[in-house]
Amino acid sequence: MATEKASHRARLDRAMIIEAGMELAETGVSSISVRDLGARLGADPTAIYRHFASKDALMSALLDELNAQAAASVALPAEDWAGRLRTLSEATLASFTRYPAIGAEATTLTTHGPGELAAIELMLDAFHRAGLRGQALVRHYALLASHVLAGAAGIARARADRPGDDEDSPWIDSPLLADPRRFPLIAQNSVLLSELQDRELFLLGVDVIIDSATRAAQA
Repeated sequence: MATEKASHRARLDRAMIIEAGMELAETGVSSISVRDLGARLGADPTAIYRHFASKDALMSALLDELNAQAAASVALPAEDWAGRLRTLSEATLASFTRYPAIGAEATTLTTHGPGELAAIELMLDAFHRAGLRGQALVRHYALLASHVLAGAAGIARARADRPGDDEDSPWIDSPLLADPRRFPLIAQNSVLLSELQDRELFLLGVDVIIDSATRAAQA
């Protein structure tokens, strides 16, 4: 048995670790433990650090895999720049919520990996085709990237904290109980506020940025 385990450990590589990390994240765990990952691989957890210098390096590689998947899912023609941005945004949200323990890391990690670079190039190309140049180009890219990554990561974190939720969860966890004398507008709009859905707002934000890019290109 010891010989078999040693052989297994010797065959451990980055691709195997990333695949196991994706499988672990898909179970809905709120975070990925190196110990749990080692158990899934049938290897000593310390063996993972022979391929990744730190836990952050491991999570960056896993997050970059999600970015790569989202970018690769965009199959619309380049001329449909708005459709490509919407598809990338929706694919990122779907990927982050499918693997919430990884997606939630997007609030703090920047991977600089091929997946992230592919997504950045796609967004810049789309806004370039919309007619944006210079500051308008890079600012709209940064605005969309910030909205998509932060929004999708936040929704993913909520999914990890509340297993079983779907992508149409309320934006506000519980009704806002406010004294109408002090907070009249909250009281007046409490029902509408409670009806807000996080995925709907996420997609609305994407459309607002696309509309802004269209107006900027026409100015």
